[in-house]
Amino acid sequence: MEGIRKIMIHLWFDTEAEEASEFYNKTFENSRILSKRVIPGTPSGDVQSFTMEIEDISLMLLSAGPYFKLNPSISFMISCTDKDEVRKYWNAFMEGGKALMPLDTYDFSELYGWAEDRFGVSWQVMHVKEAQMDIRIRPALMFTGKNCGHAEEAIGYYTGIFKNSEIKSVSRYGDNFKPNEPEMLNFAEFVLEGQSFSIMDSAYEHGFDFNEAVSFIINCDTQEEIDYYWESLSAVPEAEQCGWIKDRYGVSWQITPSVMNDIMHEADEETIARITEAFLKMKKFDLAEIERFM
Repeated sequence: MEGIRKIMIHLWFDTEAEEASEFYNKTFENSRILSKRVIPGTPSGDVQSFTMEIEDISLMLLSAGPYFKLNPSISFMISCTDKDEVRKYWNAFMEGGKALMPLDTYDFSELYGWAEDRFGVSWQVMHVKEAQMDIRIRPALMFTGKNCGHAEEAIGYYTGIFKNSEIKSVSRYGDNFKPNEPEMLNFAEFVLEGQSFSIMDSAYEHGFDFNEAVSFIINCDTQEEIDYYWESLSAVPEAEQCGWIKDRYGVSWQITPSVMNDIMHEADEETIARITEAFLKMKKFDLAEIERFM
C-alpha cells in the first residue's frame, strides 16, 4: 500500500478515531488520510480503522473501545523553524486540550510547549534553528518509574534488533537536575528503519507508564521477518495476542505481515471478515495461513 512505512504508529481510541484523523489532517499541512475501513467481528465488535500520513510518520488510528488510556509516556515531538508555526500547532492542540508544560521560553528552546490534545494524544512543540531541523515529527519515549535510568540501555537494545538503525545524538542531565541523576538521558535521538525516535529518562513521579494505547507496527514481508522480530522483542508472554507483543520495557509492538495493509485497503468486506476471523485465533501471525484466506 502506497505511503506505508516499515514502522507505523498505532493509536487506540475509544470511539474518536475518525474525528481525530480528520482533526490531524486539517491541522497538519503535509498530511493525508490513506484509507478508512471497518474491521468486523473483533473482541471489541466492529471497529473503525484509519491509516494516514502526517509529515514523517505513518499512523493507524483505531476506534476499539475504552480499554487503554493514552498518556504522555509516548508523545510526538514537532520541530518548527518558525515561531508562528509553533503557536499554530499549540493553539490547535489547546482547543479542548490541556497544557502539560506551558508554551514558554526554556533553556533548550526559545519557544516550547507540551500539550495533550482533546483526544488524549500528547504533543511537544518546539522551535528549533534551521540547522537542527532534520525530522519534523518523531515519537518521543519517556522512561519513568521502574524504567527510569534505562533509556540509554533501551537505545542499544532497539538499535541492536533493527538492522537499519542509527544513534543520532545523546545528551545527559549532568549536575543540578535532581531527582534525575547526572548520567541519565535528558534527550537522545535514534533511528530504526528510517523512523526517527527520541527518548529520555524522568525520575519525577508521573503516575503513568507505557501501555497499548500507543504501539508500533512493524510491517514484515516474510514469515522469517515475523519470527525474527517476535523472538527479539517479545518479553511478556501473556501480552502475546493477534500479533501484539510487549518488550522488556513494556512498550507495545505489533508484528504484522505487510500484506495486511493491502488487504485492509483494497479487499471486500467478506474477505476482511474471513481474514479477521483467522488472525484473531493467532498469537504470532502465520503468513501462509493468512494468505490461504485471501
